[in-house]
Amino acid sequence: MQNIPKIQDADLKGKIVLVRVDHNVVKKGQIKDPYRIDASLPTIRFIFEKGGKPILMTHVGRPRDKKTGKITVSANTSVEPVVDYLNKELNVKFEIAFDNKPDMKNKECIAELRSGKIDGIYLPNTRWFPGEEAGGEESRKFAKELAQLADIFVNDAFGSWQPHASTVYIAEFLPSCAGILMQKEIENLDKVLNPARPFVAVVAGSKFDTKIGPLTALLEMADFLVIGGVLYNAYLCAKYGIKIKSITDEDISAAHEFVELTKKYPQKIIELPDVVESDLLNDKIQGKFRTHSIYDLKAGTELNYVLDVAEKSFQTEKVKEIFASAKTIFVNAVMGLTPNFAEGTIALDSIINKNKQAQKLFGGGDTLQEFKTLLPDVYSKALEDNKYYFFTGGGTILKAIKEGSATGLGPIQALI
Repeated sequence: MQNIPKIQDADLKGKIVLVRVDHNVVKKGQIKDPYRIDASLPTIRFIFEKGGKPILMTHVGRPRDKKTGKITVSANTSVEPVVDYLNKELNVKFEIAFDNKPDMKNKECIAELRSGKIDGIYLPNTRWFPGEEAGGEESRKFAKELAQLADIFVNDAFGSWQPHASTVYIAEFLPSCAGILMQKEIENLDKVLNPARPFVAVVAGSKFDTKIGPLTALLEMADFLVIGGVLYNAYLCAKYGIKIKSITDEDISAAHEFVELTKKYPQKIIELPDVVESDLLNDKIQGKFRTHSIYDLKAGTELNYVLDVAEKSFQTEKVKEIFASAKTIFVNAVMGLTPNFAEGTIALDSIINKNKQAQKLFGGGDTLQEFKTLLPDVYSKALEDNKYYFFTGGGTILKAIKEGSATGLGPIQALI
């Protein structure tokens, strides 16, 4: 942290402060969970307290079609719900710039901000602007336009690690520093990268080939590694020669590579022995799902969808002992296809909560959302427990784990 400029050391009085936040919490025009917004409030309040005038910006969703490149501007990916939430929570007046259109022409709002007619500005969804994700000179040009709006840049968007105009290029054109949330996330990331041991990591996901880098790094650094979701299904196919419906050859191929790596660390992978097979993907109907022990499945066995880990997988003496003795637990995982197949996720979060000594670090939007949905009382208490920490970006943590440090992230490098 010593090399990263901090907002606490910046002179903000009378300055227009451009802040990149990660308020990507809007789904079809509704806020699904305000946790990321709430996490950024200390930085926003600090700017007000120090006499600064904030301009906030975030991305929302994926309005750009990857195949055609066309960007769809719609209410579904608008920042309006976020602005409404902020105005209510902070009792201030933020206005959306440029009439919520992806252009930089109408700057009357900037004059209103300087004059004090409004308290803050919120830019339209950064991904509505072609230059945000384009890279190269197009992103540099957009970043320069953004820089002309303000006096200083603050990055508080730990969850947005991609090297985009509003996270990386912008730092070329303005004095730049880390916000309070960004600093907090980096400090807690160090607890993952330099953990108290024993260190248990739990990772799930839908694509094995995109996780091979972080999984390899975790295999080397963790004392124990648990995998779930499609990652676990692909692993089982690769190791035991079974077939599971919807698991692609590409994922199995990547899993074969990982299985070979695990042979160097035979004690580290903790296999969850019981999985739930379902005939149906989107429903859970009695008689249409069943539990299997992976050790009873012979090579060549063909299964329908495997959609969860059974609760009893977490009741084996070995698994209970590993989680009970851990000093650090990192979780970026939903074990099953919720909401219908949730017993594995409930069992995982419950066994972790029983350990009162460990530092428990959770990352990823789905990870937090399912924890909150499935175990609301435990989640509520965890928010007030200093043994828990909830990162605002799970993908960022995995990227940092792969790189080996926070400074391996593009936006952090840009600040330094």
